[in-house]
Amino acid sequence: MSEKKQTHRIEGVVEEALPSTTFRVKLEGGKEVLAHLAGRLRIHRIKILPGDNVVVELASLDDDRGRIVYRKK
Repeated sequence: MSEKKQTHRIEGVVEEALPSTTFRVKLEGGKEVLAHLAGRLRIHRIKILPGDNVVVELASLDDDRGRIVYRKK
């Protein structure tokens, strides 16, 4: 019996671009996390640059890592 993972979506700002489509993102509460691009953003070749506003999805199990699911305009 597996539990469904709970995710939280939080807005943040990209601070730094790292190798392998990984980014350091500063969240609204001031916390910094490492986030990678979601598959849909890779498929559509959405470019993420430092300073962009993004939505990060965090899993309930690990709050230090997440994935970028949306780039705000």
